Amino acid sequence: MNTENHSQTAAFLWSIADLLRGDFKQSQYGRIILPFTLLRRMECVLAPTKDAVIREFYAQEGRPDTVREMYMLRAAGGLQFFNASSLTLGTLSDTQTPADLMSYVQAFSKDAREIFEHFHFEDFVQQLASANLLYQVVQRFAATDLSPERISNFGMGIIFEELIRKFAESSNETAGEHFTPRDIVHLTTSLVITDQDHKLAPNSIVTIYDPTAGTGGFLSEGDEYIQSISEKVSVSLHGQELNPESYAICKADMLIKGQDVASIKLGNTLSNDQLANKHFDFMLSNPPFGVEWKKVQKQITDEHSHKGFDGRFGPGLPRVSDGSLLFLLHLVSKMRDPRDGGSRIGIILNGSPLFTGGAGSGESEIRRYLLQNDLVEAIVALPTDMFYNTGIATYVWILSNHKAAVRQGKVQLIDGSQYYAKMRKSLGSKRQYITEDQISELVRLYGSFEHTAQSKIFPIDAFGYRRITVERPLRLNFQTSAERLGKVLEEKALQKLDSAAQQQLMAALQAMDASQQHRNREQFTKLLKKNLTANSVSLSAPELKALLNALSERDPEADICMTKGKPEADSGLRDYENVPMSEAVYDYFQREVIPHVPDAWIDESKTDAQDGEIGIVGFEIPFNRHFYVFQPPRALVEIDRDLKACTDRIKQMIEGLSA
Repeated sequence: MNTENHSQTAAFLWSIADLLRGDFKQSQYGRIILPFTLLRRMECVLAPTKDAVIREFYAQEGRPDTVREMYMLRAAGGLQFFNASSLTLGTLSDTQTPADLMSYVQAFSKDAREIFEHFHFEDFVQQLASANLLYQVVQRFAATDLSPERISNFGMGIIFEELIRKFAESSNETAGEHFTPRDIVHLTTSLVITDQDHKLAPNSIVTIYDPTAGTGGFLSEGDEYIQSISEKVSVSLHGQELNPESYAICKADMLIKGQDVASIKLGNTLSNDQLANKHFDFMLSNPPFGVEWKKVQKQITDEHSHKGFDGRFGPGLPRVSDGSLLFLLHLVSKMRDPRDGGSRIGIILNGSPLFTGGAGSGESEIRRYLLQNDLVEAIVALPTDMFYNTGIATYVWILSNHKAAVRQGKVQLIDGSQYYAKMRKSLGSKRQYITEDQISELVRLYGSFEHTAQSKIFPIDAFGYRRITVERPLRLNFQTSAERLGKVLEEKALQKLDSAAQQQLMAALQAMDASQQHRNREQFTKLLKKNLTANSVSLSAPELKALLNALSERDPEADICMTKGKPEADSGLRDYENVPMSEAVYDYFQREVIPHVPDAWIDESKTDAQDGEIGIVGFEIPFNRHFYVFQPPRALVEIDRDLKACTDRIKQMIEGLSA
């Protein structure tokens, strides 16, 4: 069944919502259509073994529940769930539909039953019954063929996605928060699992984890990808999801595919990791872009400050407005020991984790940790307009703690921004997709690890720098001109003097030569003090400092102001330089700074907290800079010609209007 037919099936299922108009809000349609679709799919999957399960249900009567369930699961033919009721959607009575329907749903095994609880299914069943719509809705679903023979599990995944997208649109939610487009899932999965033959030996068990599982797209795709390239490998799927409905769909999808659902958890991964201390072979994630983590700030800050590197967030915390790097740190904490084969991660992030935050910031420290521990293997830039809810530029980061020897100490950047095809019909913000051939080409670029126009390879140090503080000396001139005397009593320290003392001070200053400009602070201070003493004015050190401040102005020609034999720095001229990691700080300073400002010096007290050396270490990945191609501007003659043609057209239009 092709994608076109899947869309038709999804459209037909959604059209059942026409029955609900008037009795239900548009934003509630999905909460009815989705669980009924799941129920019908589960019913179709169970249909071939239904009679055998019911036979066991009666045959094992009186035995402990666990034994009875074991027999029924066995009768269900290797599925992870069963239904012990003889009812089906097609055989529910029209007189007591709600009671029949709920007894039918209650007859599912525990994991399947729970799915309907997350949708608050019983509440909606009662509301449908009150509106006299329940029987009609049930009949429509009963007549829809969702059997595995007609629709594969992959196809059913696409139908669920379509329905969730329609649900999100009708309730003004963002669909992109719940699932990732299949082409992006396929690309990320292929990048992460390629060249991992050592993990996919026959009879091995491979674990896949997604901390933002959504409806389970990454988990399903990872499973399918591994099954398609290697035989006799067991794939164990693990995930956690925040949204109860997405979680319910993910769980249902896993059940239908025969996966163990015990490792699919509900809850906030950052504040309540329900798979703590577990480690995985492959991890795939598309965390929400630019979403703030204020709600869980306390738990995360506590873990960072109390547990440090024994927790998940040791390297640092990003700003509260974007939590995507927290998900990346969370995944890194779940990497298996390299001696046990290590782990690989594929995570989709927007542009800000590449460069947000200067030296010493949380973001920079996280990048520093990832790069200096040689965990970043590659970053692939994706085309714009790839997601349902945003058109922004996005990147796939590939991380590994078990790099091939040739990749050690290096990072590969791949520009995939031109690998796309236009969609015939856009879906939300998604106007472009990556074709199968383009995915293969990007995976090939990554695998060949060569320097080309689209693929560039850098040593780790290329992304690091030291931010040094460059100071320049303070140079001031001093004068007791009328203008400067006017500023004296604006100084806070001098405003506190009583009025008699203020008058005395002003008289003393007016006695000095107003026309003379002094360019040496030390000499002027001596002269000033002498004058104040002669006029019986006594000032404390802070008051004298305030007075000098009022009487001074910056002057590049003046002598340097000295303190304890050393030049005093002018905070207004303070500057910062980012020195590449590959260069010695003083070599750079002599070459780049001294020729322009010969009196500058480096503030040696500003050292890095980790290595104690001069300059604060920063890391950033200026992706676009490395792939920038200069486009020479058009010739002036051409631009003039275009402008003339344009003004001529405007003239003609004006003449036409006034004729």
